[in-house]
Amino acid sequence: MKHITLLYISIFIISIFDVKAEEIKSINLHNKAGNIKMTAINYGARIPVLEVNGTDIVLGFDTLQHYIDYRQNFGAVVGRYIGRILGGKLTIDGKEYNLQTGSNGDCSHGGTPSFSQRFFSIVSNNDTSVVMRYVSPDGENGFPGELNLSVTYTLTDEALRIDYEANTTHATVLNPSNHTFFNLSGNLSNDVLEEVLWIDSDSIALYNDKKRVTGELGDVTDTPFDFRQPKPIGRDINEENTQLYVTKGYDHCYQLKNNGLLTKPVARLYDKSTDIIMEVYTTEPAMQIYTANGHNGTIKGKEGKPYRRRNAICFETMHFPDSPNKPHWPSTLLRPGETFHSTTIFRFPNCRK
Repeated sequence: MKHITLLYISIFIISIFDVKAEEIKSINLHNKAGNIKMTAINYGARIPVLEVNGTDIVLGFDTLQHYIDYRQNFGAVVGRYIGRILGGKLTIDGKEYNLQTGSNGDCSHGGTPSFSQRFFSIVSNNDTSVVMRYVSPDGENGFPGELNLSVTYTLTDEALRIDYEANTTHATVLNPSNHTFFNLSGNLSNDVLEEVLWIDSDSIALYNDKKRVTGELGDVTDTPFDFRQPKPIGRDINEENTQLYVTKGYDHCYQLKNNGLLTKPVARLYDKSTDIIMEVYTTEPAMQIYTANGHNGTIKGKEGKPYRRRNAICFETMHFPDSPNKPHWPSTLLRPGETFHSTTIFRFPNCRK
């Protein structure tokens, strides 16, 4: 059993961007069997700790201040729109909206601050579940409509379930996702290249040389992106491939084949050293796989350990990047009177009973 320092945060007073001083709170959850435990904080509705059989399997920091200092998305809910909206522009009902853009000229992850840097209110909680809410004002980062988003984390007998629900005062787009970095070995500074991955997908969204989605899907057959048969993450990650060259590793959106149903997994990850299996279920049509290619050891994480390249993998269940400007892809439009629902489940089928 690995020694895990849980993140117990009572109250911090923090000022960030234009946000006034807020109380930052921490909630500790556990399932009935006690073999899955997690910590959630209301800064970005983050998951700083997720333990399975006593092994902490998510990247993060020991103190809240580091989440502020590094401004990373570790464990956070990202929104309003995870991924890029190209050119920072979208049109709804004939009206064009100019969104906040970064140095790449696109609106990335909903702009800055993203939801990951906002304070959620804690609506309710018990031993196994917590509900957090963020009200995004009309016009925040250029997005129309006041958006009321709730995120519910629930620990079941063998899973972490994430439920999103939202409504809006004006027609808008919405594509939230959780950005947890997983390393099933629990050795969070080590790479995950030997962890075995399976993905139920036969196509990915293609990039141009500027890492902007073209609107086309590419067949994974005979490419490094084919995980339809389980294989180690690192087996083909350094192969000569134009898509890998753009991203320096896996950072691509897979089209899923489950038709939005939670009846079968869309991905499975296995680590031999801990014997932990993690399955992913989702109602979303796509999933971004990111292998932490940008980590270079400069970020010091839990217990001061450096986060080195490819030391984690993200499963960002979502709609496709730039779908507001790609009408042939599933829509992210949300109108007044409608309720947005989305569910993602991280299941650990062999956790101890």
